[in-house]
Amino acid sequence: MKRFHLHLSVDDLEENIRFYSGLFGQTPTVRKDDYAKWMLEDPRIHFALSRRGRKTGLDHLGIQTDDGSELADLRERFRQAGMPVLDQAETSCCYSRSDKHWTVDPQGVAWEAYHTLEGIPVFGMEEASTGESACCAPPVSLIRPS
Repeated sequence: MKRFHLHLSVDDLEENIRFYSGLFGQTPTVRKDDYAKWMLEDPRIHFALSRRGRKTGLDHLGIQTDDGSELADLRERFRQAGMPVLDQAETSCCYSRSDKHWTVDPQGVAWEAYHTLEGIPVFGMEEASTGESACCAPPVSLIRPS
């Protein structure tokens, strides 16, 4: 079996272990003084590329669910991770109409939980015009007001 690997560099390891343990619903598989690793079987990965943003690199991370009950569970995990949650119902983005919940990790990286309701013929019903994000991730200031 192949497994997707993602490694983030963080400032505060303990704060991030708390956040990601809440998000993933489990503690790290490996934990060291300067390192933590989760070997997750669920969720599967959905990886996308876009040329719509001004800045290249990581835009946001996300978990796509198969149904509304899984989405509700992820919203609760976001809440338990201790960060604010922004809810978006029936939003149009990335050629899909979806129900979404957003949060940010301690570094300010946006996390999206979503359930796709249907495909749509354009990137978004209201094309993303801000250029702040390659997708439709809201500005971090809307998720976590200062």
